[in-house]
Amino acid sequence: MDNMYVLMMGFLSVVIVNNFVFTKFLGTCPYLGVSGRLDTAFGMGLAVTFVTALSGILTWLVDYYILVPNGLEITRYVCYILIIAGAVQLVEMYVRKFFPALYRTFGIFLPLISTNCVILGICLFINIWAIDNLAEVAVLSTGVGIGFTLAICIMAAIRENLALVDVPESLKGAPITLITAGLLTMAFMGFAGMIK
Repeated sequence: MDNMYVLMMGFLSVVIVNNFVFTKFLGTCPYLGVSGRLDTAFGMGLAVTFVTALSGILTWLVDYYILVPNGLEITRYVCYILIIAGAVQLVEMYVRKFFPALYRTFGIFLPLISTNCVILGICLFINIWAIDNLAEVAVLSTGVGIGFTLAICIMAAIRENLALVDVPESLKGAPITLITAGLLTMAFMGFAGMIK
């Protein structure tokens, strides 16, 4: 029961309280670049969630069972990037084959998932947090992806509604998007204050 509670609290922490987009400012490029429409944002969020979950688990397994026992910790970054790139290629092939319209909508942002800081960030944070439990790694990696999906979908919903609002000319486009992103960040950082 205690282990389930820890997993649930860890999951809620990385989704809401310590959302990587809002508290660590990781993944802001696709967060701002693909959040124009809700359906596209949701698709990108699902792709990132799959890649974070798969990459987090695989990098932990490689690190825990191969790199650390053999004293090869120096190669972590290279191994992580190779694993992330492989996971992104799987997602790209799947989306291209089964969702061609979504693939065209993503444009350059789908291959750029491999450089998404959220994914590399969770792989590195798993080491910093010294997690030695595969279930915890799976829950946190998936939670980070779901947190990214939550962030990008909220932003997309707001941006879709902003298209219908009379925004001053000087704030249209990037300025109102950045103001909105700042306000969302402050709102989510409020959750961190509630924990204390």
